[in-house]
Amino acid sequence: MMSLESVPPKYAQLVQTLQRRIEAGDYPPGTLLPSENQLIQEFGVSRPTVVAALRVLREQGWIESQQGKGRFVRGRPAMASIEQKRPGQAYLTNPEAGTSGEVVEVGSVTAPNRVAALLDLQPKSKVFVRRRLIVREGESTELVSLWLPLDLSSGTDLTSDEPLRQGFREHLQARKGVRFDHIVEQITARMPSADEVKQLGMPKNIPLLAVFGAVRDASGRPLGVIEVLLPADRHELEDAYPVA
Repeated sequence: MMSLESVPPKYAQLVQTLQRRIEAGDYPPGTLLPSENQLIQEFGVSRPTVVAALRVLREQGWIESQQGKGRFVRGRPAMASIEQKRPGQAYLTNPEAGTSGEVVEVGSVTAPNRVAALLDLQPKSKVFVRRRLIVREGESTELVSLWLPLDLSSGTDLTSDEPLRQGFREHLQARKGVRFDHIVEQITARMPSADEVKQLGMPKNIPLLAVFGAVRDASGRPLGVIEVLLPADRHELEDAYPVA
């Protein structure tokens, strides 16, 4: 699937405009989408811009092409509403200031074995961690940790105990010039530590769901790890995927 962040602004804007029209019912499911020539005339853009935008919409499942007939509207893909619920992606992109909580740990620590492996580091290597306790409706609901190689944390605002007004991805891209490409997510279950029981206000006999999102660049090089700890009695994880 092509990311809108990697395409020129003109056809990213056209994609978003057509998506809004489909969601608003201007182009109902099953109807024929305006032709390339009609879109060129209406939006005053070039044919390559229109072709690229239509390709993105087709790849994302908003439209489908039928040989000799044109492009037909399928509607908002079911995947679109599910993807944003993935915890690793959400905490990588959403500003901290958008959720209630407090920073409970910041600094250089010895990497846990799983984190070191995900970052391709030697065991017992030093890494930077920023850990935040999330509170919803007065209840502590999850612990979110960002693990980074030490060189990526220097010169950033990640050492502050104030909530960031940018997402981690946006902040690190602006400060360090890194380009996040994809996340490899792992989900495990384990019993909480004594500190986690206290911080999350949870029974010690309830397991934690541990979500690890290894963030990588386009070459596959690990740039960081997002760890989300969720008390199993307060959360459920949902995913959706296309049937091949």
